[in-house]
Amino acid sequence: MRYIALLSGGKDSCYNLLHCHQNGHELVAAASLRPEPGKEELDSYLYQTVGQDAIEFVARALDVPLYRKVIGGAALAQGPEYGGRDVNERGGVAGDETEDLYALLADVKSKHPDARGVSVGAILSNYQRVRVEHVCQRLSLIPLCYLWQRDQAELLSEMIAAGMEAVLIKVAGIGLTTGHLGKTLTEMQPTLTTLNTLYGSHICGEGGEYETLTLDCPLFKRRIRLIETETVIHSDSGFATVAFLRVRRASLGPKPDQSRGLAVPALLDTPYLQVAKIIQAGLLNDDQIPGRIQTPGYSDRVIGNQPDVPNSSCVGNWISVANVHRDFRDASEVSLGDEVRECFHILQRCLSEHSLSLCHIANMNVFISSMEDFASINAVYATFFGVSPPARACVAVDLPHPLRVVLDCVAHAEQNVGDRKALHVQSLSYWAPANIGPYSQAIVVDERIFVSGQIGLVPSSLTIPSPPQSLATEIPLVSQHSERILQALSTTSDAHAQLILYWVTQERHISHAITAARRLDRDATPTLFLAVRGLPKDALIEKQVLYHTGRGISAIDEEGDVTVVSCPPIHGTETLAEGATEVRSEVSHLEHATASAAVICGRGISSWANICHRIKVSAHFEGRLTSALSARLFYNITIVTDLPPIQSLFHSSGPAITPVPCRSIRTRDQSDWDYAFCILSA
Repeated sequence: MRYIALLSGGKDSCYNLLHCHQNGHELVAAASLRPEPGKEELDSYLYQTVGQDAIEFVARALDVPLYRKVIGGAALAQGPEYGGRDVNERGGVAGDETEDLYALLADVKSKHPDARGVSVGAILSNYQRVRVEHVCQRLSLIPLCYLWQRDQAELLSEMIAAGMEAVLIKVAGIGLTTGHLGKTLTEMQPTLTTLNTLYGSHICGEGGEYETLTLDCPLFKRRIRLIETETVIHSDSGFATVAFLRVRRASLGPKPDQSRGLAVPALLDTPYLQVAKIIQAGLLNDDQIPGRIQTPGYSDRVIGNQPDVPNSSCVGNWISVANVHRDFRDASEVSLGDEVRECFHILQRCLSEHSLSLCHIANMNVFISSMEDFASINAVYATFFGVSPPARACVAVDLPHPLRVVLDCVAHAEQNVGDRKALHVQSLSYWAPANIGPYSQAIVVDERIFVSGQIGLVPSSLTIPSPPQSLATEIPLVSQHSERILQALSTTSDAHAQLILYWVTQERHISHAITAARRLDRDATPTLFLAVRGLPKDALIEKQVLYHTGRGISAIDEEGDVTVVSCPPIHGTETLAEGATEVRSEVSHLEHATASAAVICGRGISSWANICHRIKVSAHFEGRLTSALSARLFYNITIVTDLPPIQSLFHSSGPAITPVPCRSIRTRDQSDWDYAFCILSA
């Protein structure tokens, strides 16, 4: 695609251009924001303004037109989100410095209407990424952010190896002095590495330790030469000097031919690559193993005595709304868009009964009858959410006719603005896939981390690995994506998975997903492997994970102060059999936290009542079923003609329940099951 460079003149903005070029994109223009006349540097939360006196030379070296505007706004909206979660409040914030970027890019796009992307040199700053992505979304531009979440030591080495010549033009970190100004990255690498070891300083300057000016890079047509500079000292202390170089005179000159290669991160990290090789070897035996014949059609009714109407449940500050679909009794034909809107109106009504709205939703599950409808459903779905929408999984299942859409969700009544944290990355990168719909990669609330269903996309292109399509690549990719999303969230070092769902489109692929799970997931985590009708982008597998931060409250004193402790997960597994009925349960909980997750799988229902009683008195479930919030009831449409009443597991009204038809249900031990209950307790 043709793209615009957001240009600071520093190493990151220029190095990202090399990766844009590597990925086949064409640079057409550069854009930069500067302080008002008379100010050489601005204390901006968003923009690098030092070195602006040389930015014209960088654009001329790239041989592209440069568009500039003055920064007139201030950092008014300083929170982790920009814009509102309510769909009516998702626009910009008047007077914020972010709106200067919107005005600049809107102007550039008007002059280059064929530009579809924007290069962004962000490595670690969520603050910067969130605001640039917000602007790009409003202008229908795709952010290209290939440095995002890269290891900084590796990145600096790659920049040097690629022929990037950048010099320090500002220092503001411990151990850096005016003597380091004007030195190249090559000269500074040992010092920066030492400061990282001693003080934890960011090697690439992501903590504001230093800023750079690029004098040459492989995309430059000419090299910049600094003729006259002046050192300006803002503050001089024994702890950290703050100073910058003022460029008084510079010129452009010829440069030697640069033909160095560009290092591109491997698609799979080593542990995941090893799993890919194991799966590839296992696939060679697939033709020797007969698979169950799948039923290609769909059920025309809701099996058994399961709920066929929307239902909700409230436990503490948590609300669950389940089985949301259009009214069965309405025989009229409606458009797909109207059906989606009807579902959301029902959902809004249910939430409003608990004084909540759509912006309180932490996680959504979207079950559709055909993946051919995915794009159309997404288009309507997006109109109901603002910034940082809920985490989400979307799969195609054999819904009972005439339903095309079924929703369920969990929402949380937040007490404070900072109670909910979202990771909503919309940029193309090497890290993990940008969201391909109106959802966030992860939502963190009340110590639970909801990660959206991950399919095996190549992050830099958002395409399924091909040709040919490779199960051996897709399976480890979904786990790598989930793990990288978790790592990108701060304060989650003790996090662990409480529940894992693997969705596949072919039953014979389940055994390979189990092989990967045994090597990459914690063995005792409640896990289900479910064969369904289809997945987004014709993916072969999707992985959905619920994590817990691992934090719990061990004590509350008389003044209301809490003691927060790190809680390792506690797992329990039990198998019960009676007559023709067999039930297996897997539970994950924490000692000092009420949140738990469980999977209960069954085969046969003749002795359900007795086994149900034994489950309720089991030590694994003691007190946890009473706080059950939501349940998904997976049932195998190729086998099941009736199901046990799930409500009998619970006291009083029980959780909100969504029936989900599947074509196969298995657990990690390769057992086949007729049905499975996936239960979340608050």
